[in-house]
Amino acid sequence: MAQGGEKTQVITLSEPPKNSSLFAKAALGAVPLLSARKPTLPNRAVQLEGLRVDPDHLAAYCRATGLRFGDALPLTYPFVLTFPLAMRLVVARDFPFVAVGAVHAQNLIERTRDISVSEPLDIHAHVENLREHPKGLLVDVINDIRVGRELVWHQVTTFLHQQRTSLSGGPKPEPKPEEVPPPPLRTLRVDQKMITRYAAASGDHNPIHTSALGAKAFGFPKSIAHGMWSAAAVLGAIEGRIPGQTKYAVKFGKPILLPSTVNVYADQTKDGWDLALRHPKKGYPHLTATLR
Repeated sequence: MAQGGEKTQVITLSEPPKNSSLFAKAALGAVPLLSARKPTLPNRAVQLEGLRVDPDHLAAYCRATGLRFGDALPLTYPFVLTFPLAMRLVVARDFPFVAVGAVHAQNLIERTRDISVSEPLDIHAHVENLREHPKGLLVDVINDIRVGRELVWHQVTTFLHQQRTSLSGGPKPEPKPEEVPPPPLRTLRVDQKMITRYAAASGDHNPIHTSALGAKAFGFPKSIAHGMWSAAAVLGAIEGRIPGQTKYAVKFGKPILLPSTVNVYADQTKDGWDLALRHPKKGYPHLTATLR
């Protein structure tokens, strides 16, 4: 990957970065880019080779998400392995926006086969596709995991940093009428204790998830659940029926304010599943997803 002919700077790590120090750096060291120039992304990548999964860490993740603990990694678990590398990129001083407070907008995971706990993993991360949105700046974090030369897991994580852009200030779409949601497959209760447990397992201590005051500082009335907690938790409805080779595309809707009860939906299609988490009274989506 090269931008405009510029050679990519590749940072090779010997161990995963510590998320606590990365968030401290993001909160204290980074400043928004106050410039008339169009923001640009640094041409940089991070890689880590031979990572071994810690079974205790995997077990903590499974407890936090309700997913099954076994030899095969849950579909969403590699996200928490790649997250520190992504953070290493976005907390850099020359990154065009501050990482703390950024919102997870959507996520795409493509897995070629089941991944065993015992396999050594080579991880590569880079950031691309910075673009404007009416609500701010969007950017894609690309993560690849290989076992030897075999690509086993690919992810595109899209983050939104809320700020004014040239697309801001346009007419707002008409609010959709509230609908009474259909009966759910099940309901799911989520509270701060559960999300704090997920923050510890995932390493994502963004204050919008862990602190009511921190959430208010970024415009949320209460702390909110992690997007990738909900993306993992909804898979519990179809666990055991997810093929090794699969494509999981998630769009995040209105955040889940803590505490909440949400409706879980899982509808089988001819080629996979349509999944959703919805507000139990107003029917709007917190998450919609397809698994193919």
